[in-house]
Amino acid sequence: MAVKETTSNKTQEKARTKAEAQKAKSPEKQLKVKLVRSLIGRPKQQREVVKGLGLRKINSEATRKDCPEIWGMINKVPHLVEVEELEKK
Repeated sequence: MAVKETTSNKTQEKARTKAEAQKAKSPEKQLKVKLVRSLIGRPKQQREVVKGLGLRKINSEATRKDCPEIWGMINKVPHLVEVEELEKK
């Protein structure tokens, strides 16, 4: 039983190092999200999405990594935010 656990740990370690190597090769893209419209009168779900993006007041900006989860949040409130893609150096 212990041998199988050791093997699975080695497999997990290899997968982890491959993922780290892939991240090191390509620069991670960042998104700059800016709140451009007021949240007054907006549904609670939209206010919570904007809060989840890290935005509070109009013209506040937050930098987030470019991933599907963040894009899903942005797509729920596209009329309230502006998005700019940045490349991490």
